[in-house]
Order: sequence, then C-alpha cells, then structure tokens
Amino acid sequence: MRYNLTLGARELGFIVATRAALAFGVGLLVADRIPASRRRWIARSLIAVGAATTIPAARAIFVARQRQLSDAMS
Repeated sequence: MRYNLTLGARELGFIVATRAALAFGVGLLVADRIPASRRRWIARSLIAVGAATTIPAARAIFVARQRQLSDAMS
C-alpha cells in the first residue's frame, strides 16, 4: 500500500533534529579533530539523545499516518 504522509513543520523539524543528532554523534566517533576523551563523551551524549528520541519521532509519524487514514475513510 502506497500513501502520502503530511507532517507539520514541528513534527518534521523534530524528526530531522533527532536524526541529525544521531548522525552527528556517529560522525564525531570517527573524527579526530577533538581530543578523544572529550569527543567520545560528546558523541555518546548525541547518540543517546538521538536514540532516546526515536520513539517519540516514530510515534509522531504513526499518529500522523493514522490521522490521514482516518480522514480518508470519512
């Protein structure tokens, strides 16, 4: 089943920010411009934030999808 999903600016911004934090954290782990101990601490923090906010981001997508399916059925 193919469908289009419309997200508001807040939901889209939240999803983009969580994915960016996760990606930036992973990028820091492989970079070498910052001292290793500090880099690892920052990277782990960003990865933790990105991972922890994955559930609310997925929920936002699920709710938006359910809302659009409900509107389509009406």
